[in-house]
Amino acid sequence: MTTTIKVSDELRDRLKEQASRDGLTLGAHLARLADAEDRRRRLEALKFAIAKTPHDLLGAYGVEASEWERTELTDSTS
Repeated sequence: MTTTIKVSDELRDRLKEQASRDGLTLGAHLARLADAEDRRRRLEALKFAIAKTPHDLLGAYGVEASEWERTELTDSTS
């Protein structure tokens, strides 16, 4: 199913040019833009959560992450 959206001619032309540069249809380009915006919002939420995490918990996380990394490195060389 498809639909029509109203955008200015200028915006439509910009989007079509961007899509064309990457060899995409306009629909595929819009999907990629929507995916990028979803990712940006997830990373923004993660950044906010990290900023709100108490310092002592961040330190404990760093220790645990280091332990997991050492374990993975040990497993990969065995």
